[in-house]
Amino acid sequence: MGRPAIFKCRLPKPYRHPELDQQLRASRTKNEAKLLQEARRRGVPTPIIFDICLAEGTMVMQYIEGPRAKDLLESAPEEEAVQIAGKIGTMVAKLHAGGMTHGDLTTSNMIVHDGRVYLIDISLGSKIAGVEEMGVDMHLLREAFQSAHSSRMYLFDEVVRSYSSAFPRASEVLAKVHQIEARGRYT
Repeated sequence: MGRPAIFKCRLPKPYRHPELDQQLRASRTKNEAKLLQEARRRGVPTPIIFDICLAEGTMVMQYIEGPRAKDLLESAPEEEAVQIAGKIGTMVAKLHAGGMTHGDLTTSNMIVHDGRVYLIDISLGSKIAGVEEMGVDMHLLREAFQSAHSSRMYLFDEVVRSYSSAFPRASEVLAKVHQIEARGRYT
């Protein structure tokens, strides 16, 4: 149709029973398409779905030109990096305000194009998420910053600042993040 597109295919897993494999691939493809559309409806930039085939476990979606947020946060001048971090926080706030989570919230699953941060690969997300799931999202994002952006960890503070200003329940979620982190510590 003359538009840049990307083809996502969930490949069959030979170790699974063929019927179960087909059901799982169809279910996960359908779930991801629904989540992408719902997130977009809530104001979160996501790729547009052009076509979906549940039988094959495939989707054709808009190709978003641009670097991953992971790469840009490392290379961009400080002022631009702070702006991107703020946009990430606002985007996650919109997702969470809609009762949704990403499930694998890292800067590798974000693409920056024309000053907007697009969320991609939402296949592990949920549409009916509670504070625990939202806390896990933010915990994963914090871990991603510690791992990939340790020299610019202050950018996560900007994510939290913008998240808190855009999401009324942010304090609940951030308290849950501290509980989640405490579970993993040994004394």
